[in-house]
Amino acid sequence: MREGKAGRCQRSGQGHLRRSSTPKMFPLKDAEMGAFTFFASALPHDVCGSNGLPLTPNSIKILGRFQILKTVTHPRLCQYVDISRGKHERLVVVAEHCEQSLEDLLRERKPVRLTPRKESFKPKEKFLQECSLYSYSKVLCIAFEVLQGLQYMNKHGIVHRALSPHNILLDQKGHIKLAKFGLYHMTAHGDDVDFPIGYPSYLAPEVIAQGIFKSTDHMSSEKPLPSGPKSDVWSLGIVLFELCVGRKLFQSLDISERLKFVLTLDCVDDTVIVLAEEHGCLDIIKELPENVIDLLKKCLTFHPTKRPTPTELMKDEVFSEVSPLYTPFIEPASLFSSSLRCADLTLPEDISQLYKDISSDYLAERSIEEVYYLWCLAGGDLEKELVNKEIIRSKPPICTLPNFLFEDGESFGQGRDRSSLLDDTTVTLSLCQLRNRLKDVGGEAFYPLLEDDQSNLPHSNSNNELSAAATLPLIIRERDTEYQLNRIILFDRLLKAYPYKKNQIWKEARIDIPPLMRGLTWAALLGVEGAIHAKYDAIDKDTPIPTDRQIEVDIPRCHQYDELLSSPEGHAKFRRVLKAWVVSHPDLVYWQGLDSLCAPFLYLNFNNEALAYACMSAFIPKYLYNFFLKDNSHVIQEYLTVFSQMIAFHDPELSNHLNEIGFIPDKLTLNAVYENQSICFVGLLKALLTDSMLNLQSQILIAVESEVQHHISLLSIQSLQRQICHPKGYEVVSHRDVDQDFSNTVPYLLSQETPSH
Repeated sequence: MREGKAGRCQRSGQGHLRRSSTPKMFPLKDAEMGAFTFFASALPHDVCGSNGLPLTPNSIKILGRFQILKTVTHPRLCQYVDISRGKHERLVVVAEHCEQSLEDLLRERKPVRLTPRKESFKPKEKFLQECSLYSYSKVLCIAFEVLQGLQYMNKHGIVHRALSPHNILLDQKGHIKLAKFGLYHMTAHGDDVDFPIGYPSYLAPEVIAQGIFKSTDHMSSEKPLPSGPKSDVWSLGIVLFELCVGRKLFQSLDISERLKFVLTLDCVDDTVIVLAEEHGCLDIIKELPENVIDLLKKCLTFHPTKRPTPTELMKDEVFSEVSPLYTPFIEPASLFSSSLRCADLTLPEDISQLYKDISSDYLAERSIEEVYYLWCLAGGDLEKELVNKEIIRSKPPICTLPNFLFEDGESFGQGRDRSSLLDDTTVTLSLCQLRNRLKDVGGEAFYPLLEDDQSNLPHSNSNNELSAAATLPLIIRERDTEYQLNRIILFDRLLKAYPYKKNQIWKEARIDIPPLMRGLTWAALLGVEGAIHAKYDAIDKDTPIPTDRQIEVDIPRCHQYDELLSSPEGHAKFRRVLKAWVVSHPDLVYWQGLDSLCAPFLYLNFNNEALAYACMSAFIPKYLYNFFLKDNSHVIQEYLTVFSQMIAFHDPELSNHLNEIGFIPDKLTLNAVYENQSICFVGLLKALLTDSMLNLQSQILIAVESEVQHHISLLSIQSLQRQICHPKGYEVVSHRDVDQDFSNTVPYLLSQETPSH
């Protein structure tokens, strides 16, 4: 969702929201939400790309790459939640956050508590007891948990590159959570920002040796390879060394001397001993157990070819006592998959006890994505939070002027602008306002009974207010925090029971759909089932076909209206989904407008291409039957005839004006239709025309115009409006009091048992 676009983002003094069907995030539990900000590199405004369009801003590129990070969920990683794009290429990232970090342990300046070296084997109970203390056993546990997070990141093709004590957080139980692990990925390995990714004291030698390069300054052939997983192992080695000796390294050296010193370690035989001698802590290192020293030596191997990866290091014998304490992480099955979703389901003996504990924090049991969404609805404002903490500072323009300026343009006295550098501060987002807003919501509201006829309004202490809210216009309901909480919980429960609860999903969708759940709900209304990922992956999306050229032209030209869809990631996903549909339907062809039809499905399922493809494939045969035939002239003629009748019914004045100027849709030839670019939105109108046979209400046409402007290309509508010169002005439809939008009209249509043509 984006500012100023009703179908995508709503910002009424609140934080940034985006309607998405990303995989289910972990519950908030004892964690908090935090936000940090940085600037993307600015691009010149007078330069265009090879396609003739302006260059895509780096902030939009980062926004597109960020989305995949929301799917990387692991107990050892801080969950990414959202990203907001502000003025002057500013980006604000929201993620899970913990107040304590390894930095706090280092401030105590205490080395680890040692145990007798002769005790090589300990019972499991004694080892667990030592892990709770600041001992060498605790250091091994910290190392293993960090490696767990790094291994999972590497599995998804992500390298941290900014590993440091500051970014290794500790939850309330003392377990590790890695923060800012996606910064290197989302910035294209640092190309899209003006600051280096990583901290000088923790950079691996190979990273220092290749230096910091910007893609604008060097040809792609000269650009060095991005950092690999082994660079994080070196950073981990430095962190573990500091924990063992109780002090930070290289504090007496400036940045250039630190980097030079690390590069000189290539000439030494034992990196650990040299570091200990340099910092006067050789006695402490010699007292460490052999397995801890062995771990440090393997992490601090100078040559990356001889240094182990996180996966290899986890299998080392040094963790023989630690690894049995941890169970492997199993990713939960997604909604549309062949896996059994209830395989690991556990319920208490008495379900009624779930909500009777007055002290329970029910909100903390909801996913962090839901909590953030409700936080925004309750008045949360990211920019205000950052301004209050003086992370965002306003600077008068006059203060940016130089003190002296000569005729040749040379200036003096300008202070260095540090705003482009990374501010490493993470601001904790307070939930007090949200909790106060939901204080009257009873525990039973978090566990609605699906068999109850009144399940659409779960019981609560403020049931009368909820009943009143249900009668309000949709735009107000979508901004009501308590109402949205109940609807989100209800749809979450219903979708978990899909397809068993498919009929009830239809019933509730006729009332309204919470924006946060819209992507999955649309898929359920369309009847998407089965192993959609296996089917999508089996489609050949790489072999060139004749349609490739048209797709390549349409995507960047027609989808600049939305930041996410206009990003390079969005373009790539568009190409794959459209090509998958064309290849899998050999009896149909690609007509202009198919990409616009794909847009809302891709937007709602940006991180799930298979689901976007499945939704589009289910939508077309039901509501656009025969529209994409090679010869579809008779089909379009039928649609335009019905469209002409709808215009006459809904807006007689517009219909008369069109007749006077000779613009009669059902009398136009196909060429005239294409010239007016109206074909781009006729396809989506078909969904509404189908239901017009079923006593379509007058507000639907107005709702279409609203949604088409935001989810579908604006170009076709605006071009048509300009040509017909409607006497009322730029609006095609009359002003009416309408409380329904396209997002709830389509689910109503999808839930009808209509024939396929």
